[in-house]
Amino acid sequence: MHPPSPENTAFPENTAFPENTAFPVGAASPEGTGFPEEAGFPEEVGLGAVQIAGLVTSGQRSAGEMVEAALRRIRAVDDELRAFRTLWPEHARRVAAQVDRRVRAGQRLALAGVPLGVKASEGLSSVQTARLVAAGCVPVGATAVPGPGTAWQTWGHTERGPTRNPHHRAWSPGGSSAGSAVAVAAGLVPLATGSDGAGSVRIPAAWCAVLGLKLTTGRLPTRDRAGLTAPGVLARHAVDAAAYLDAVTATPRLSRPSDPSEAGPWRLVDPDLDVMGQRAGRSLRTVWSATLGFAATEDRIAATARTALDRLAAAGVLAMVDGAVTLPDPAPCWTSLRSDTRSVPEPGGRTATGTDGPDPGGIRTVLWDTLEDLFTGVDLLATPSTPNPPHGHEGPGDAMSVALTWAFNITGHPAVSIPAGWTNAGEPVGLHLVAPPGHETDLLAVALAAEQLARRRTPDLRGLDVSVDR
Repeated sequence: MHPPSPENTAFPENTAFPENTAFPVGAASPEGTGFPEEAGFPEEVGLGAVQIAGLVTSGQRSAGEMVEAALRRIRAVDDELRAFRTLWPEHARRVAAQVDRRVRAGQRLALAGVPLGVKASEGLSSVQTARLVAAGCVPVGATAVPGPGTAWQTWGHTERGPTRNPHHRAWSPGGSSAGSAVAVAAGLVPLATGSDGAGSVRIPAAWCAVLGLKLTTGRLPTRDRAGLTAPGVLARHAVDAAAYLDAVTATPRLSRPSDPSEAGPWRLVDPDLDVMGQRAGRSLRTVWSATLGFAATEDRIAATARTALDRLAAAGVLAMVDGAVTLPDPAPCWTSLRSDTRSVPEPGGRTATGTDGPDPGGIRTVLWDTLEDLFTGVDLLATPSTPNPPHGHEGPGDAMSVALTWAFNITGHPAVSIPAGWTNAGEPVGLHLVAPPGHETDLLAVALAAEQLARRRTPDLRGLDVSVDR
């Protein structure tokens, strides 16, 4: 689906890299993103959303400057990445000018001048996009989603070809919020909207090594009559996801800007802030399950995610609780709810027809009851974000990448995928955390703590031809 396109700006065609070309991955520092100024990009590239808002609000930068920097960056590298289907430069400039006028008039906008990627299937009319624009965000373009007629959804499509994972071009970035994850991971924008009906925010977040938050179902209106899809966001930093949450739901943020002239989003965290948020410093009780009782999770994926979880527990952020978590396989229920007796593709690649009613075998009721009992004794449930590493552009084969995520679209629980690290083969892995309804701030508190504990690798695009004038 294509969203409303204010400018309908097309991208030029460009010669593709050979199929076995990899984007090298380097170590990121807390002070930067791996995108050097000597590659022709200004210092604005790679700044976090909260930091950009601080610079614009203080008058050190204008919204117009931030948007022009983002557009230059997109035009320079997106022929290779294909994160965006369409750019909206003139619309973005008009919105940025409005933001600058509002700032000069004394309005304090939490996300003033922040360039925003908008998931193509949502467009500018979605509730979350409208609220982000009201908070000062500037939509710069529509990010890629799967093409029509595809029997699997963990990829992105543009007229220039499939969306490429910035960590390795042979991998899918995940989906369906594919372009949003790539745009954030590659530093094209600091925030991008997503929607999650089976893992469509969390899977691309895991495979692109960024943060992906799915809201509690019902916190914002959606167009999904099946009740499976919830809005969400892709971000590089937990403070930026918290600012998103504040903007779209009026939830108090976990952080506030300090001196906006200080470089690096890491310095935007208030050092006196209790990162455990509403838990008043108590370690969040967390239970782990690698499979939820049914998923075919690969050992190296489970081990990488569990190592990240143990690091959080060792730091006192989490208190691990022993126990087995066994849920029924949600596939028949999800398919029935989505299809409503019509033949539809499942996200894992198979096609099924839901003819047994909305809840075959009472799976939805069992999921609700099991999770309600579970959350009386714990604060969080932790799993890997996916049971498998990123697949190639040919599709997932028999792998069910949604196996660990889609149960929580049926029940509506909020969930987040945060970068867990890399397998020995260099594959990105996400740590998936699920909370009781309405407890998104607990998820972001853990994400913030994880970010403070570890430096994560980001795509190093210095080997690409990034000439703006080609």
